[in-house]
Amino acid sequence: IDGSHLPFDENIEMTKKVVDTCHPRGVSVEGELGRLMGVEDEISVSEDEAIYTDPEQAEEFVERTGCDSLAIAIGTSHGAYKFKAQPKLAISILDDIASRVSIPLVLHGASAVPPDVLELATRYGAKLPGAKGVPPESIREAIGGGIAKVNIDTDLRLAFTGRVREFLTESPEVFDPRKILGAAIDGMKDVVKSKIELFGSGGKA
Repeated sequence: IDGSHLPFDENIEMTKKVVDTCHPRGVSVEGELGRLMGVEDEISVSEDEAIYTDPEQAEEFVERTGCDSLAIAIGTSHGAYKFKAQPKLAISILDDIASRVSIPLVLHGASAVPPDVLELATRYGAKLPGAKGVPPESIREAIGGGIAKVNIDTDLRLAFTGRVREFLTESPEVFDPRKILGAAIDGMKDVVKSKIELFGSGGKA
């Protein structure tokens, strides 16, 4: 449940209500505190409105809501345009939060916008000038600092788009959506495989 757009106490109230509804049914709840720049679910957050998660508030939020995991804001953003300047995450804030809470921490907006995936999409007509993601080394550092779940939807979308554009260009006679989407699925599989290795999740299933 994402109440990060609400005032602190209202976010707690909403999240606690969801927790109280879900826990008796065996459903875990991820709360969110702090605001990420970008657009998600048609809600736009500007650079001026983006707010890092406050470590003291994170501790209070977890205690009062009883949520099972917490998505925090340490400098990532939704979409393919995450940084205007040098990419940098606030690892010191992550460290402080991790020292205060014992539940898994979540990083939204953590796509890397891989150069090879971006290049393929661009080569076949996508227009994504200036797209820039979170460097892999920053993701590794964040995982080492306590991040347990990493959201990478944009990288999957880019892989899907690039492979569909490539397939339609190279095979204009094909109109079977199963074949077109098969190419897209293969592209997303390649991204997932690389993320499993990056996140240190290989061989742990």
